[in-house]
Formats: sequence, structure tokens, C-alpha cells
Amino acid sequence: MDMQLTGKSAIVTGASRGIGRCIAIDLAARGASVIVNYNSSEAAAQDVVNAICAAGGQASAVRGDVSKMDDASAVVKAAIDTYGKLDILVNNAGTTRDTLLMTMKEEDWDHVIATDLKSVFTCSKAAIRPMIRQRSGRIINITSVVGLAGQAGQSNYAAAKAGIIGFTKSLAREVGSRSITVNAVAPGFIPTALTDVLTAEQKESATKMTPLGRFGKPEEIAYAVSFLASDLAAFITGVVLSVDGGLVMH
Repeated sequence: MDMQLTGKSAIVTGASRGIGRCIAIDLAARGASVIVNYNSSEAAAQDVVNAICAAGGQASAVRGDVSKMDDASAVVKAAIDTYGKLDILVNNAGTTRDTLLMTMKEEDWDHVIATDLKSVFTCSKAAIRPMIRQRSGRIINITSVVGLAGQAGQSNYAAAKAGIIGFTKSLAREVGSRSITVNAVAPGFIPTALTDVLTAEQKESATKMTPLGRFGKPEEIAYAVSFLASDLAAFITGVVLSVDGGLVMH
């Protein structure tokens, strides 16, 4: 038994860049057929598909604003129509609109909650029925250490990511009897577009707070996701796996 995913089909939301891109590529490298979901970055999503296909894998790009139920259902339908089934759902779509609460606009709150949290609800709801019918499935939600520890200026993002943790545990209890596992991965500081906004001083401070003394790599998040998607993790559900260099120990 190993981390090979040959014959499995997967959806990765928000897969056109950053952590999502690495997750899609790693799942495909292990044999999964992957739906690369994107909302607005069509060229970047197609680049992910091209990279997967060039390496001998199988992937398709599917547009959809997964914070909307109809779009989420359409993405799941596309996976089943294309690959015949859905085995793995990775809820990765996310964004930030950072500011202190006293200056946060209502639309900044609503946008982050919809993109980061509601999308986990819509995609999971759409995926559950076919997974229940086949009596198997893996749902992996990308949360954040911010959802565990909080962060000044990120009350919207922290609320969304903490909500994902509660959602993960609740859904794991609902669908466990159907051999569907639901887990979450909580990245620490990873170089992506979301961390590019940090100042050099903030990056240095984050590194000092991390016991391993460095930022993580997007690929290291992908490896954790692939493990939870594999048969090796068949008896793991309702877990939050922090991949953060020891930043938040819980």
C-alpha cells in the first residue's frame, strides 16, 4: 500500500496557482485524473493542465465560482461526466482582504467568507451524493494556522478558516459510515500570492516564530493532501493536519 492514486478522479478548487496548483500537479503525478477548477484565471489554469499532461497525467480545466451552489454543482458534474466518478475533493479556493476590524468593509467580510468558507459547503454538498452512492470518498479542506491561532488584521480570514475546521469535523461525523473521510490541512507560512503582501520584517518575524526556522514549500502542503487522499489514510477522519514547521502546536 502506498500513496499512488491510479484510477482515482479528483477536483481541486482554486487550482490555477499557488498551493492549489501544486496539489493538482501532485495528485496527477500519483495517477489521479484531475479537474483544475478556476474562476477567472483561465490561462493559468490551462497552464496547470498543460504541465500535468506534459508529464503524462490527465487533467481538464473547469471554470466556476464555487462560492455559488450552481457553479459548484456544475464543477462536480463535469468531473463525473469527464472521468465517470469523483473520488477526491480538495476544497482549496481562498482569498484574503486584510484590514483591522474597525476599518473592514462589509463587502470585505462577505467576500472572504463566501470564497473561503461557503465554497467548502457548496462543493462538499455537491460531492457528497455521488460519494455516498459509491460508498467511498475523500474530502480534504485547506484551512490555515490562522484559523487555529488568529491573526490581527485577518478577522474575516480567521473566521472563515476556523469555520472550515468545525465544518470538517461535523461532516466527518455525518459521512463516516459511508467510508468517506473528511480532513483538513492547515498550512503555515507558505510563499504564495497571499504572503507576497508581507513586508520583509513580517517575513523575518514569521520565520523566527517557526521552530523549523523557514517558510514551507507549496509542495509540502501537496504531499500532505495526497497522503490524506490515499488508501494509507483510510482510518483518518475529522483531523486537522498542521503543516507549519511547528508554528502552531495544538
